[in-house]
Amino acid sequence: MRLIGPESPDQARLLRLLRDDGARSRVELADVLGLTRARFAAEVDRLTAQGLVETAGPAASRGGRRSSLLRIAGQVRFGAVAVGTERLDVALTDGELTVLARLGEPVDVRIGPEAVVGRAVELLGKLRAEAGLSRLTGVGVALPAPVAVREGTPVAPPAMPGWHQFPVRDAIAAELGCPVQVDNDANVMALGEQHAGTGRAFDDFLFVKLGSAIGSGLVLGGALYRGAASGAGDIGHLRLTEDGPLCGCGNTGCLEAYCGDSGLVREALSAAQAGRSAALGDRLAEAGTLTMADVVRAATAGDAIAQGLVRDGARRLGQVLVGLVSFVNPAIVIIGGAAPGIGPVLLAEIRGVVYRRSTPLATGSMPIVLSDLDDRAGLVGAARLVSDQVFAA
Repeated sequence: MRLIGPESPDQARLLRLLRDDGARSRVELADVLGLTRARFAAEVDRLTAQGLVETAGPAASRGGRRSSLLRIAGQVRFGAVAVGTERLDVALTDGELTVLARLGEPVDVRIGPEAVVGRAVELLGKLRAEAGLSRLTGVGVALPAPVAVREGTPVAPPAMPGWHQFPVRDAIAAELGCPVQVDNDANVMALGEQHAGTGRAFDDFLFVKLGSAIGSGLVLGGALYRGAASGAGDIGHLRLTEDGPLCGCGNTGCLEAYCGDSGLVREALSAAQAGRSAALGDRLAEAGTLTMADVVRAATAGDAIAQGLVRDGARRLGQVLVGLVSFVNPAIVIIGGAAPGIGPVLLAEIRGVVYRRSTPLATGSMPIVLSDLDDRAGLVGAARLVSDQVFAA
């Protein structure tokens, strides 16, 4: 049966409760929604007829007639796509956004949107076929770029030449015949944290995404804040200095130019060529170039220069967070996307700057922590992104 979606606000609330909290009893759900038993039964019947909810056995006895459990129907399956500058990951989730299967492979986004989007569709098709599904309920997409969410298109992405205003949402929807939602990766990862990570316990939090591109996602009052034109959170291109290094956006001195992977690799190359780091110099002589993985290996192995580069980048990020924390006053700051092995060093430096320079009122009870979702944040968040659309009245 073709999935249609909720027809009323009560149906939408019911679906989101089941998505976020799992199977619950009919009696409990009716009480939470504030509906009479008859009204609740009618709403459930409509959702069941659409293949969106199903009975999941008897609920625990509360005395009297035993209620039954409801859950999101087993045929509800979301696709998730996380595009990175050098990697493509896709996943299949159930209605509660648990990742059931995933595929990933290296990719260079500079080959163009047609090739990358086409490959994402192919990988989703493979997951769908392996699961025996005729169609997906919806697909969420995370891009390492500013995104006009209403149009589903990237806008002037510095790291993605040829992607400007490419109709990512419409291209995937046309191929797969289901709803598709697109957003930038930091926002999507913030949604993943809200659904399944540390952010689940907080209504107001700031998620900071590190890596090849730097960005942030802001959740306020339990909802993702995108701003008037979906441009909120683009902290990577805040200018720290007038005469700093050239950034991929064309400006100089941006946070990303200092703290992004390419900025750290650039400084590592300079140190290796100047003979200031034996570890980096040896790796450069062996491979002919350096990567972020080389910087991480040198830092975790105790190379003082590599560790200094990481700490310097973290201090600059901390300087930006001081302003954000003072302005937004989040309950928690979550750092994601850090290369494995350097998270503790980054965290120590960031905490030192933020706690030292921010007001006690803003940071007195505000933890700064590393994400515990690893690379699952983007996939879970992408599924959450499209489920918000599908489970809306």
